[in-house]
Amino acid sequence: MRSNTERPAPLGVAEVDIPAPGGGRLRAERRGIGSPVVLLHGAGMDARLWDAVVPELARHHDVVRYDARGLGRSSLPDRPFDDVEDLGAVLDHFGLDRAALVGLSMGGETALDFALAHPGRVSALVLVGASVSGHVWPQDPHSSAYATARRQRDAAALAALELSVWASLGRTAVGGELIEAMVADNAERRVAGEPFFAHFPDRNAESRLCDIAAPTLVVHGEQDHPEIAAISDRLVADIPDARGAVVRDADHYLPLRSPERLLELLLSHLA
Repeated sequence: MRSNTERPAPLGVAEVDIPAPGGGRLRAERRGIGSPVVLLHGAGMDARLWDAVVPELARHHDVVRYDARGLGRSSLPDRPFDDVEDLGAVLDHFGLDRAALVGLSMGGETALDFALAHPGRVSALVLVGASVSGHVWPQDPHSSAYATARRQRDAAALAALELSVWASLGRTAVGGELIEAMVADNAERRVAGEPFFAHFPDRNAESRLCDIAAPTLVVHGEQDHPEIAAISDRLVADIPDARGAVVRDADHYLPLRSPERLLELLLSHLA
């Protein structure tokens, strides 16, 4: 790999298909100039999650975003895969030895696991409404219904639950139409791909948060799921020198609900 100082920073927009570890492809976009930042979306979403953030962020940074395996325009898996390995493949493809990682939900979990596995490759972390490997979610009617829909591979039920639980501000709030479109577009793909998501029982970032070395900002929406707030508090408490921020008028889809405030936080933390 070339070092970051040797590579020219891109100015335009480049969309590419990156070979995924073990087969398949990952659809990625790169634009902007400056220090590199990689954006990671959550489950049941795709890289459109960052549509309202990327244009301004790319005025200050070399921004990469991609669709996770089986979602958006990336290929469906036909064998077990690991999102941490996929992230490494994206960095390698673009010749990025080191980058800041901004991850929402599942993307935040991937960013944390990658930072623990490859600390030298992560310059900073921004965890937005993040999940964390090793965390045990409390059982409630919503989580039980979620588990049933996933077990029965019921894409329609899963999409409806996604919107009712995670997009609580509804369709009429900022970003609502795009959120509904993303969820609908990815429901069948999510059901098809999830059986191939590799599980690592020993991967437990929650018990190793004190080992995170990258400067970390933890952000969540005031209207997000209560357990996300609890996880965010744990991340701020256990990651050395982590800072926390709560964004008003935002649910789990914070980058589309409150992009201006998120941009303010990102630019300050990544400066």
